[in-house]
Amino acid sequence: MSPIRPPLGITSAAVLIIASLAGCASVGPDYQRAEVNAPVRWSEPTDAVGVRAAEPVAAWWRGFDDDQLSSLIDRAVRANPDLRIAQARVREARARYGIASADGGPSADASSSVARDQESHHQPVLGSIPLPKGVPFTNDVYQAGFDASWEIDVFGGLRREQEQAAAEVEAADDARRASLVSLLGEVARTYLDLRAAQRRIEIAGADITTQEQSLAISKESVQHGLTSDLDIEQASTLLATTRAGIPPLEGLERIAIHRLGILIGQPPGTLLTELTAHKPIPAAPPEVPIGLPSTLLLRRPDVQRAERQLAAATAAIGVARADLYPRFFLTGGAGFESVSASDWFSKGSSIWSIGPSISWRIFDSGRVRANIRVQDARLEQAEAAYAQAILAAFEDVENALVSYAKEQVRQRHLADAVSTSRASLAVADQLYVNGLKDNLTVLDAERSLHDSQDQLILSQQAVAEDLVALYKALGGGWEGIGEDADGVLSQVDERNGRRAP
Repeated sequence: MSPIRPPLGITSAAVLIIASLAGCASVGPDYQRAEVNAPVRWSEPTDAVGVRAAEPVAAWWRGFDDDQLSSLIDRAVRANPDLRIAQARVREARARYGIASADGGPSADASSSVARDQESHHQPVLGSIPLPKGVPFTNDVYQAGFDASWEIDVFGGLRREQEQAAAEVEAADDARRASLVSLLGEVARTYLDLRAAQRRIEIAGADITTQEQSLAISKESVQHGLTSDLDIEQASTLLATTRAGIPPLEGLERIAIHRLGILIGQPPGTLLTELTAHKPIPAAPPEVPIGLPSTLLLRRPDVQRAERQLAAATAAIGVARADLYPRFFLTGGAGFESVSASDWFSKGSSIWSIGPSISWRIFDSGRVRANIRVQDARLEQAEAAYAQAILAAFEDVENALVSYAKEQVRQRHLADAVSTSRASLAVADQLYVNGLKDNLTVLDAERSLHDSQDQLILSQQAVAEDLVALYKALGGGWEGIGEDADGVLSQVDERNGRRAP
């Protein structure tokens, strides 16, 4: 019995009609990048704080001119676990984009089987007519072949899925960049914490030496009957208080070293030998380029991520709406079927079929429309999140500018305080030696100098860390790292200037 062949004219016409429908406008809204009205200039004055409107430098950490800091950042970029997680998420998103792209193409399945079948003796047709004895109802059946199908994307649901997946790849890459910006800032701040703690330890050590000398002078004065034991007690109290301040500072030093070890993907004690040697706090560069508000949103990866998530949410509405419409398929199959292995693959055993098909869900208790409402709500959330990300970006920069400017003013005042405290101590020492002032005046001057020096160090640390916060608020740093370092980005999307999946 020869296989039934469909009329090729009808099949071809149906295929051509379905194919002509594909490529029409996709269901759901088309995404349009929202226009953002950025301020013309920063509201905080920048003239007096050493910043200018030039484009920010990429590798901003090199402006601190500290080779050890640069080395730590390089190692952190290569091995930090959080950054590796972000890179893996980009690769996952790329793979999901591959799945979405494959859904728009044809698929084929190959199969083969050998089975022994028992047919019913009372089946509707054969069971109603007399058959001669010996008609076999039990046979070995040999089958082999393949089935192919291709969904014709008439209403654009599959195209919307690809748009959504592509936007999610870009969002994942922006999340990777945001992780990189945070990592750079955390390494720099922790390194500044380390150097500030070491500098405070040095100042405390110098003060202890001075206070030990004052205590020796007090003891000598008591022996000569020039002063009372009260001077010794007061000098001893100040010395003990200064000594008590060193262990917490040493604890801060060790904690910073441990944290830096973790940031570069190593055990906490890895950097103890390398970083225990004291070094000064890295000084901020004399001039800091920060760019204009209009360019901020192009550098901030968290803002770019929110924008890409908005694009993905827009495409998701089209994916949901496509379920309201029928789905068209072009299906076919070919193979061999026989009750004998000897002629299994002969011409007479061949079977095939080809033709279009359609499926349409006509009742689902409102499931599809409920899913559309879900996607509409998610779009509203994405729009609000994008708006919030923009506002937060401008706020971060303005706040960082305020902190950086005000701390520099504070640092200058503290430097004056250290200078006057040092002069006051010299006068107090001279008066004490001449017997015009008691030892309490000297001790108060020493205490004041120590506090002023300690506060000046903390201010130097704060200025440097405020600058790091400013760089982070500007979204800088990721441009200074090779874009293809993780091997997940390679092509350029000509439509919007972003890297494509």
